[in-house]
Amino acid sequence: MTRFTAPIAEQIWDMKYRFKEADGTPLDHSVEDTWRRIARALAAVEAEPEVWEPRFYAALEDFKYLPAGRITAGAGTARSVTLFNCFVMGTVPDSMGGIFDMLKEAALTMQQGGGIGYDFSTIRPKGASVTGVAADASGPLSFMDVWDSMCRTIMSAGSRRGAMMATMRCDHPDIIDFIEAKSDPARLRMFNVSVLVTDAFMEAVKADAPWDLVFDGRVYRTLDARDLWNRIMQATFEYAEPGVIFIDRINAANNLNYCETIAATNPCGEQPLPPYGACLLGSVNMARLVDRPFEDGADLDEEALVSLVGTAVRMMDNVVDASRFPLEAQAAEARAKRRIGLGVTGLADALLMVGARYGSEEAARLTDRWLHRIARAAYLASVQLAQEKGPFPLFDAEAYLASGTMEAMDDDVRDAIRIHGIRNALLTSIAPTGTISLYAGNVSSGIEPVFAYAYTRKVLQKDGSRTEEEVVDYAVQMWREKFGDRELPDYFVNAQTLAPQDHVRMQAAAQKWIDSSISKTINCPEDISFEDFKDVYMAAWDQGCKGCTTYRPNAVTGSVLSVSEDKQDLSAAPEARSDTSEGAEVVHLSEPLRRPASLEGQTYKVKWPNTEHAIYITINDVILNGHRRPFEVFINSKNMEHFAWTVALTRMISAVFRRGGDVSFVVEELKAVFDPRGGAWVEGKYIPSILAAIGGVIEQHLISIGFIEGEGMGLKADPKAEVVNLPGQGAGPACPSCGQYGMQMIEGCMTCRDCGHSKCG
Repeated sequence: MTRFTAPIAEQIWDMKYRFKEADGTPLDHSVEDTWRRIARALAAVEAEPEVWEPRFYAALEDFKYLPAGRITAGAGTARSVTLFNCFVMGTVPDSMGGIFDMLKEAALTMQQGGGIGYDFSTIRPKGASVTGVAADASGPLSFMDVWDSMCRTIMSAGSRRGAMMATMRCDHPDIIDFIEAKSDPARLRMFNVSVLVTDAFMEAVKADAPWDLVFDGRVYRTLDARDLWNRIMQATFEYAEPGVIFIDRINAANNLNYCETIAATNPCGEQPLPPYGACLLGSVNMARLVDRPFEDGADLDEEALVSLVGTAVRMMDNVVDASRFPLEAQAAEARAKRRIGLGVTGLADALLMVGARYGSEEAARLTDRWLHRIARAAYLASVQLAQEKGPFPLFDAEAYLASGTMEAMDDDVRDAIRIHGIRNALLTSIAPTGTISLYAGNVSSGIEPVFAYAYTRKVLQKDGSRTEEEVVDYAVQMWREKFGDRELPDYFVNAQTLAPQDHVRMQAAAQKWIDSSISKTINCPEDISFEDFKDVYMAAWDQGCKGCTTYRPNAVTGSVLSVSEDKQDLSAAPEARSDTSEGAEVVHLSEPLRRPASLEGQTYKVKWPNTEHAIYITINDVILNGHRRPFEVFINSKNMEHFAWTVALTRMISAVFRRGGDVSFVVEELKAVFDPRGGAWVEGKYIPSILAAIGGVIEQHLISIGFIEGEGMGLKADPKAEVVNLPGQGAGPACPSCGQYGMQMIEGCMTCRDCGHSKCG
C-alpha cells in the first residue's frame, strides 16, 4: 500500500523531498520515513520530544499538514541549509561599498536556499550627483543588473535557483525605468518586480492629481498620477509585471508596526518583511478535511481543522529554533519576533466537495468562515505557547493590539493576548504551494481555483523512453471514484473560465483573516479590454487586498490553449477523451528527433588566452517544418585536460538539442558559468569562463540560423510538432528543469505543472 494517490505525487517526493545520500542512495525508504524524520527533528527542541513526535507525525500523516518544501526536504538531514523560505535583506545603503556588501549577503542567503527581497528605492536616481568623484549616479536599475548576474551563478540548496523580488516606491525618480525594465526579455530574468504603491498615490490617481517623484527631499519631476498608474497597468497588461503592492496598507495592518517598517517582500509577495526579516511557511490541506464530500450535508470538519492548526503552529514555532540561518542578523530578527506563515492549500477542492462554485458569494462566505477559524485557532495556539514558553521578545501588549489586523480580531482572542502575551508576532500567510500540492495528490494550489481538471504529462523512464500519464485534480479523482463517468456539476469551474472579479472576491475574502499577505494570480482573458483590466486592480484596492498580481496570456507571457466547455470531456475516462485542442496555435516537440543521414553545420574556433590548444566547436542543424534548428554539437581540443568535460558537454548538449522545443536555455546556462580562477578578455569583451565562451559561440550560431532573435533573446519562431496537451491546458515556455512545455503563471510565479519547478524557488 502507498500513501500516494497519484504517480506524480510519488515522483515529486522522490525528486525533491526524499532524503538521500550524495550518491543518490535513499535514506527515506518511504514517505512515512520522511514524515518521521520531520516530526523527530521538530520535536527535538521540546522539553518532552517523546510526547510531541507522535503528535507531529499524526499532523503530517496523509498530507494533512504540509510544511513548505525547505522544511520537508531539510529537517532532520543535518545539512547546512535554512528551513526558512523567505528573506528580505537589509536596507541597501546609497554607497558603492554598502551596495556590494548587500550583494555579498544576498549571495550567502541564496546559497543556503533562501529566496530574497530587496527595496531598491534607497539608491539615488540615475543622473544624481555623486559627491567626491565628479560623476553622476548610474541609478538603481544598473545595480539590479548586477544582482541579476549574481543570482544566475548561485544554485540554491535542493537544486533550486535563487529567486529574488525587487520593489521600488511609486515616488522614486527612476520609477518609470523600473516599470519598463521587464519589457526587455533578456533583462532582470531572475527578478520578480513590484511597485510599492502608497495610499497618497491611489488618492491622487482617483483625483487625477499631480504626483511628485522625490529622492532625499528633492523633487526631480512632477507628472500626472493617473498617467503613471496607466504606465504600471500597461506594463503588466503586456508582460505580467510589475506587480502592485499596497505598502501603506501593509504597514498599517502589520502587528509589529510599532517596531518595524516594511518596504519589501519575499519573491512571491505573500511575506512582507522588514530588513533582515525571515519567515517560514506551511499549509493546512483543506481538501483532506471535508466530511462526506459531494454528498448532502458535506462540510469542512472544523474541529479537526482547529486541532490541526494548533499542532502546526507548534511545529512551525519549533522551526525557528531548529533552523540554520545564512546571516546572524536574520537569526536575531527571526528569534526576536518568531514570525510564522501558516496558510492553506486545497481550498478550491474543498469548495467543490461541499458544492460551492469558486468565486461565488457562497464560496467567498465559506472562505471567510474557514479562514476565520484558522486565524482564531492559530492565535489561541500561539497564546498557549506564550504561557508555556514565553511571548516573543519584542512583544508590547498595547502597541501590538493597536495594529490594524488585531483591531479586527475577536475580543476573546484580544483579551487572551493582553493577559498572556503571544509567542509569534504574525501567524498567517497564503504562500505558493504548487510543488507541495502535487506532492499531496494534486490538490488545488493555495487559494487558487483548480487550474485544470486533468492533463497528460510525459514521464522519462529509466531506459530513456517516455510514457504518458494522466494527472487528475484531487477533487475530480474523488468524484470519479464516487460517480464514475457522471458529468461534472456546473459548479466545477477552473482558472481560465472564471471572471477576473471572481478571483478578486476570493482574494479579498481570504485577506480579511491573513495577517501577512497572499500569493495569488488573477487570470484575465487575452481579449480583456485595457479599461476592464485596470478595473481589476482598482477592485483589489477597493476591496482591501494588500497587493495584486494578474496574468493575461499573450505573445509575451505565453499562450493558453482553448478551454473545453464540454464537462463530459473533462470527467470522462482517459481513454474516452481527445488529446488535441482545435484552434491551438502553439504546439511543441516532446519526443527525440531522429538523425538524418546527413546534416549541414558550421565549425567555430575558440582560442582561450593562456592555453596551448584551441577548442573547435561544430554545430550541425536539421530542417524542421521549414525552420533550421540545432541538432547536435561536437567539441574537440588537442588539450587532454579538456577531454573528459568536452566529451560530456558534447553528449549532454546534443541530447538536449535532439529533444527539440525551445533549447535556447542551454546558452543561458553556459554563459552564466563563472570560473573562480577568473575569466578572460576576448576581442574586447570579458568572458567569465571557457564554458561561457562556448555558450557564446552556440548563441551566435543560433542567431545566424534564425533560431533565436538576438543576443540574450528568445525564440524567433515556435518549434512545431504534435499537441500533447488536453483541453484547458496551457502551452507555456519550456521548463528549465524537465524540458516540458508546462510553465504557467500560478500564485504569482512561473511554475511547471509537470515537475513542480518554480521560478520563485
